[in-house]
Amino acid sequence: MSAYKNVFFLGATGYLGSEFLLLLNRELPELHIVALMRNVTPEREAQLRALYPNSSVVEGTLDDDAVIKEQAAKADTVINCASSDHPQSVLCTCISTSCVPECFKIVGMLTISRQIATLAGLEINAKNNPEKPPLYLHVSGCGIVSDNARGEPVESVKVWSDIGLDLKECDRRNMHLDCDIPIVEAGSRKENRLRTIIYFPGQIYGVGEGIQRTTVWLRVFLDMAKKLGFAGTWGPGANTMNNIHVRDCANGLLLVLKAALEGKADEGPDGLYFSASMEPMKTYYEWTEVMGNYLFEKGIINQAGSRPLPSEAVDPAGEYGWSLLGGNLIVKPERLAKLGWEPVETKKIPLLESLPSMIDAALQG
Repeated sequence: MSAYKNVFFLGATGYLGSEFLLLLNRELPELHIVALMRNVTPEREAQLRALYPNSSVVEGTLDDDAVIKEQAAKADTVINCASSDHPQSVLCTCISTSCVPECFKIVGMLTISRQIATLAGLEINAKNNPEKPPLYLHVSGCGIVSDNARGEPVESVKVWSDIGLDLKECDRRNMHLDCDIPIVEAGSRKENRLRTIIYFPGQIYGVGEGIQRTTVWLRVFLDMAKKLGFAGTWGPGANTMNNIHVRDCANGLLLVLKAALEGKADEGPDGLYFSASMEPMKTYYEWTEVMGNYLFEKGIINQAGSRPLPSEAVDPAGEYGWSLLGGNLIVKPERLAKLGWEPVETKKIPLLESLPSMIDAALQG
């Protein structure tokens, strides 16, 4: 698979994407990365090349369908680390305001539109290169398996494995599925075949070493706490999900890419990889309580601890908010384990211990 040299990369300057590029440069510096970048400046290009010197940029945003389609049509590999970050970044700027419902609708349409553009470009690519079908590595999220518990205690929570996983068996109210199911279908067909892999991280945490050093969920909850004066949860916060340090998540993504380039990765209907630690999980109440206490000690909010968020804060996000932030998302990363992956950093620096440094990094911008 050494012929797969040219990579079109979405989300290269983001939290997971830039952490991944640091690792990629150590392991596969011979690949050429073409990164989609908005507002290109010499300084931003220099930031990218500091992560991965063998790179160039194409100017555009995640909403520039024509640019995405054109690049996907000629790349050997497309890596999309941006699809899950983009909608949440809009949520981060709009949460607790009246524009949230409209943002969810608009961003959902833009995310689907971008996916259509990517797959359309890849289909052209596959038609032109029947002997070398393009590889598409797409980062989604474990929100697909939410039980929509609305933050309430649940006696028995289903644990999902990525072996035998069928996305059509997931609750269709959940995030990402409208984008992910067409990817699997594209990777299952025989005509104009694509090589597709979807990577599903759990709750990514930790201070990254890339360009964006903090995770979007932290910035969302931090922004809400500062506006409301306290930290809180969707419902009572009894729900939980697997977590994973950003370095472990990036390393898992690299292992999957290397396996794919060697022709050893599961692909198509089987190319579904959970990325999550089985270390002891913490409820949303537990980690927001740590956040609330820390922000209170720093004088940033006026109440310690955590409490259920008021309806005016959670209602604008609608059912998507309840699904993603009020549900249990418990998975077993069995396909990654087959590749020899272990959550090394997650074991060293658990979520609750990492939160103060994460908050400090987010506050510093």
